[in-house]
Amino acid sequence: MYDHHRRVIDRLVEQFKADPECLALIIGGSLVRGWGRPDSDIDILIVISEADFQRRMDTNRVLYFDREICDYEGGYIDGKYLDLAYLKDAAEKGIEATRSAFVNANIVYSRMPDLDEWVKRIATYPEEKRVYNMQAFYSQLLLLNWFVGEAEKRQDAYLMTRTVADLVLFGGRLILAYNRILYPFHKWLMRALSEAPDKPANFMELTDTLLKTPTMANATAYVECLTNFHDWGVDFPQAVVNFTRDRERMWRDGPPPIHDW
Repeated sequence: MYDHHRRVIDRLVEQFKADPECLALIIGGSLVRGWGRPDSDIDILIVISEADFQRRMDTNRVLYFDREICDYEGGYIDGKYLDLAYLKDAAEKGIEATRSAFVNANIVYSRMPDLDEWVKRIATYPEEKRVYNMQAFYSQLLLLNWFVGEAEKRQDAYLMTRTVADLVLFGGRLILAYNRILYPFHKWLMRALSEAPDKPANFMELTDTLLKTPTMANATAYVECLTNFHDWGVDFPQAVVNFTRDRERMWRDGPPPIHDW
């Protein structure tokens, strides 16, 4: 973290200390992960009471943005209001992208004595889901590789682009899960993968090649490097079952992701 970021954070602490609505102020994002640049924004989480949070929800005031407080070029504050109920839900059932937002989180102000424990619980890798997730991700790879062949055969640019992006996503998530690293969402996926200690020696190079030159040959090389890296415990027939479960039937157990509405 750069000195100008620290100066702005000090100003934020003084500002939110004076706000009776604020119970705690947490710094997250690239700065606390060591991924920041001089012009990086400052990501904050503002913890408030459930009553205050509900009032903000009712009036669409759950986001915080401030450019004026920053005295460096390109700087701004990107914040979200949340309550203790959110923290508890994140600790119990939060998705990995939510949990990753709390990795190395810095509590710079708090009137909540147990907040540190909640933050640590949220940022913990969900070990109980690890094997299931790895098998699900690997199943996606095997079937998506077939779709790349279909895209190449049909000269379908949309299908190729979408399928290759998904291949890289699930291959990347497979490696992160193997290393017990929380998935930090798309923006930081490549950075997290580059820092993952256990992965095929040429994994990043194969990833880059596939993204720049999406072909069946490059997709197969990418999938094969992951297949040879570890026995994931899934054969092709089981992969078909898993793929169908996670792609075509997941709406029976809850809302599907937005791109499948």
